[in-house]
Amino acid sequence: MRDRTPSLVDASSLLSILEVSRRLAVQHELDDVLELILHTGREVLGAERGTVFLYDTARRELYARVATGGTAIRFPADRGIAGECVRSRKTVVVNDCYADPRFNPEVDRQTGFRTRCLIAVPLVGIDQELVGVLQMLNTSGDQFTWDDQTVAELLAAQAAVAIQRTLLLEERLIKLKLQHDMAIARDIQQNVLVRRLPPCPGYTLSAYNQPADATGGDIYDIIPLDQHAEASPLLLLVADATGHGIGPALNITQLRAMLRLGLRLSADLPLLLNHINQQLVQDLPGDRFITAFLGVLDPIQHQVRFHAAGQGPVLHYRATTGEIVWRETSTTPLGMFPEIDVEPPPPIHMDPGDLLVLLTDGFYEYQNAAGEELGPERVGELIARIHENPVDQILATLLSMLREFAGSSRQNDDLTALLVKREV
Repeated sequence: MRDRTPSLVDASSLLSILEVSRRLAVQHELDDVLELILHTGREVLGAERGTVFLYDTARRELYARVATGGTAIRFPADRGIAGECVRSRKTVVVNDCYADPRFNPEVDRQTGFRTRCLIAVPLVGIDQELVGVLQMLNTSGDQFTWDDQTVAELLAAQAAVAIQRTLLLEERLIKLKLQHDMAIARDIQQNVLVRRLPPCPGYTLSAYNQPADATGGDIYDIIPLDQHAEASPLLLLVADATGHGIGPALNITQLRAMLRLGLRLSADLPLLLNHINQQLVQDLPGDRFITAFLGVLDPIQHQVRFHAAGQGPVLHYRATTGEIVWRETSTTPLGMFPEIDVEPPPPIHMDPGDLLVLLTDGFYEYQNAAGEELGPERVGELIARIHENPVDQILATLLSMLREFAGSSRQNDDLTALLVKREV
């Protein structure tokens, strides 16, 4: 029977492991934790090299962030001696690597290092969660002994919990940073929205924007075209970038910036539309585009000249007849094709009491618990019933109807509305 009584070397190793446990408790950076584990492993086992392989649960792979004397490594978790360690959750000792068929000598050939023997120990954390594998190479003795295995397993037990704690902390810090960055992005996007709508003689306007996520792919804008005129025409924008979140938010903010810059050079709608579209074709990925209503409200001529680039339908309530007129899109979405049709459709004539209702598809496609969409018909019926109300009240009633229709259903798309009413 083999004598397992600890030697003086074993006692020294245990003291080293106790010391490393203390030091691991105050480490917060994963790379520092891994370096400390490897340094201690080399010291207590007399090993030449070592690697901590972390286990990627989603991809079922082992990968190394730190390897003494080596480079970054990633491979399937069922491969090689480390893979055997993962499968069995037991320590694997190989004292003649080149005689073991599980050993892959390719790394030795690439690095010029020769592996004589190795020990691989599973890193199992709290709740028996597999964290990775600790692998040490070439002990100073001829082979790894039973005492070496005992010491390695003691070190692995301390290391697994420390790595697990550090990974959770790292994940938490990344999440907090992402939340912080998203909050900044949301503030930037919300700050570009017009809060105090510019006055327009004979007209009242109301607007609304509610992203589905922290940031959204919808936007509205209202821009006076003549700052010195008492009855300045207003440029109206309602736009929707495909998707929602930070990517579409950047795209839609770019559209607004290009529009405002372009207005300094020309207020010609077809020209603006064409230049913006060509730039978006260059900038947007192939599966991305932006739908946009771009119009000019003329409070003297009482008409809205517009283009609806994939943005529709456009609701026009005609007070003289009580009729809802739906205007369809006039050209393709922006960013899809280098050339678009910029021939403007007939303008919308605004008689006293008329309403122009611009809504992104988040309204029309909002689904209730039964999977029904709100749809244009319900919106049109509501507008016809309450058209005499002030425009802010009309918008508030529309939002109330949407919430009642949706019930407990989650908002899955951004919501943006711009309403224009000619006073009687």
